[in-house]
Amino acid sequence: MEEAWSGRRVAGLRGRLRDGDGAGTMAAVTPELFEEPFVADEYIERLAWRTPGGGSRSSVEAFDPKRLQEEFVNHINELKLLDERIQRRVEKLEQQVQREAKEFAKKVQELQKSNQVAFQHFQELDEHVSYVATKVCHLGDLLEGVNTPRQRLVEAHKLMKYFNEFLDGELKSDVFTNPEKIEEAADIIQKLHLIAQELPFDRFSEVKSKIASKYHDLECQLIQEFTSAQRRGQIYRMREVAAVLLHFKGYSHCVDVYIKQCQEGAYLRNDIFEDTTVLCQNVNKQVGDIFSSPETVMAKLIQNIFEIRLQSYIKDQLEEHKKSDAEQYLQSLYELYTRTTNLSSKLMEFNLGTDKQTFLSKLIKSIFVSYLENYIEVEIGYLRSRSSMILQRYYESKNHQKRAIGSGGIQEFKERIRQRTNLPLGPSIDTHGETFLSQDVVVNLLQETKQAFERCHRLSDPSDLPKNAFRIFSLLVEFLCIEHIDYALEIGLAGIPSPDAKTANLYFLDVVNQANTIFHLFDKQFNDHLMPLVSSSPKLSECLQKKKDVTEQMEVKLDMGIDRTLNCMIGQMKHILAAEQRKTDFKPEDENNVLIQYTNACAKVCIYVRKQVEKIRHSMDGKNVDGVLTEFGVRFHRLIYEHLQQYSYSCMGGMLAICDVAEYRKCAKEFKIALVLQLFDTLHSLCNLLVVAPDNLKQVCSGEQLAILDKNILHSFVQLRLDYRSARLGRHFS
Repeated sequence: MEEAWSGRRVAGLRGRLRDGDGAGTMAAVTPELFEEPFVADEYIERLAWRTPGGGSRSSVEAFDPKRLQEEFVNHINELKLLDERIQRRVEKLEQQVQREAKEFAKKVQELQKSNQVAFQHFQELDEHVSYVATKVCHLGDLLEGVNTPRQRLVEAHKLMKYFNEFLDGELKSDVFTNPEKIEEAADIIQKLHLIAQELPFDRFSEVKSKIASKYHDLECQLIQEFTSAQRRGQIYRMREVAAVLLHFKGYSHCVDVYIKQCQEGAYLRNDIFEDTTVLCQNVNKQVGDIFSSPETVMAKLIQNIFEIRLQSYIKDQLEEHKKSDAEQYLQSLYELYTRTTNLSSKLMEFNLGTDKQTFLSKLIKSIFVSYLENYIEVEIGYLRSRSSMILQRYYESKNHQKRAIGSGGIQEFKERIRQRTNLPLGPSIDTHGETFLSQDVVVNLLQETKQAFERCHRLSDPSDLPKNAFRIFSLLVEFLCIEHIDYALEIGLAGIPSPDAKTANLYFLDVVNQANTIFHLFDKQFNDHLMPLVSSSPKLSECLQKKKDVTEQMEVKLDMGIDRTLNCMIGQMKHILAAEQRKTDFKPEDENNVLIQYTNACAKVCIYVRKQVEKIRHSMDGKNVDGVLTEFGVRFHRLIYEHLQQYSYSCMGGMLAICDVAEYRKCAKEFKIALVLQLFDTLHSLCNLLVVAPDNLKQVCSGEQLAILDKNILHSFVQLRLDYRSARLGRHFS
């Protein structure tokens, strides 16, 4: 306990001790000591420190437990006395609260009785007020029942008085002679005009005529007043006059006048569509303040603009080019129709009645119906003539007279023979390397077709859109694919020389390259511009089939041309080998004085092959590169294989043949085709049979690459050795 006490806020507690002689007494216990916040532990600790001898052993006075106990006992007694005093005070307060509660309850009961009396009086007053109100309403109904006929009689009397003036032929009333009372006169004459309609014509023809004349005069005056107010910009006056004219037959004429004057000075720019938008926005802001049915007035204004101004403007624009310039006519029609539909979209924000979409669509149709009925015929006619002109100008620039590509049974028969035999039926032509394919021509054709697709999308009826788009696509296929690409392929095929030609310009790969690029552009336009127009119609399958047919037709000719070109390449390589390869290359006269690494024929063939490989890579794309290189590599291998079997080889000649094949193999690596490289690896192994010692032939033939070959092939190579018969090498293959 001493250690616990010694560590607790000694400085604060010591300040509360009183000075004394060591026998200090506890301060008087009061209720204030127990005010919040009250902590019992701190209270006891504070009591112990204030007791002499109650501190720790390290304090000035020694610890005296008896004295501390005595102090605690005394303090407990004081707390008991304090508790008794507080308890007596609480009892007194409780008695006082009970007395006040009884008095308060008594007052509440008295107030409730008073409230009940007041509520009863209020109910009686409410019943009395209701009774009086019922009497007043009944009296008002009686008065109204008497006053309404009286007012009608008074009004009828006035109308009879005014009718008598018309009957007498002299208008004396101030309402007819005072211009400031025109609204009141209009109300009277409108009623008289209705009454006059019921009168028999034979007896009251004259008075009916006078009333009608006055009716017409007042109507004209009101319209004139409305016109003047509109010119002055007096909206409130326009609203007043329009409200009076609402019951006249000439109300529609008032609206017509308003519409006519609104347009005065509104079309000062050259852009009628922008002017119309601004005009309608301005009118829409004020029309609700003037007329009781603003949506009707706005609809009539827009109808007037479409049927008069827009229709006249569009007719002038289109009729100018309709017969003379089809291109300008189509462009103008597309632009005017687009701007008109855009204007219609902007006008949709105004209140024009219930079905404004149908209303505006009918207005647009009424303007363009005569032009849209035969639009596609004009489009097809223009696109055909334009495409034909583009191609004609191109061939004229090349000074080329286009050849007629035959058709029919004979041509088809020749085509089948050419495909199966690869024979050049018909004379070969020299195009001097011209491919007769032009990206400029293609871009122009695609651009014209793209614009035609855009116009078709905008101007065609939704039900006719797929059919019209298919017709445009058919023209694109005809002029781009058939008349240009397919024609160039035909010319290119005719320009491929025979395989045994000594010199040949193998430009067909350039045709392939350009045709491939062009067809990518064609395919992109097919997907980007045609597909969205036919994707949800039966015409989609027709378009896909037509594209498939023309693609297959061109692919057949491309394959045929590539095949014949590869044959020509092999033919050129044969000529090189025939011209450059000497028989003494592989049977040198001096076996010990051979300095070259490979023959001149091999060097020239490799140069030629590398050039053709590069050309093939440049002309093809994707998997076609590997396919063509594979075929070229296989034919290259077959050529070298057959070429090597034409000679006999000495030991040194065999070594030179191996060097040649090694060089061919380096060339084959540039193909980057595994099959081709494998073929030349095997050929290189076969050439080892030309130089290996006779006793080792069997071991070499059982090697990894030669073991899988037929023994006849191995034997055929061994037979090429000069020492074949003398060394009796045939027994190794028995």
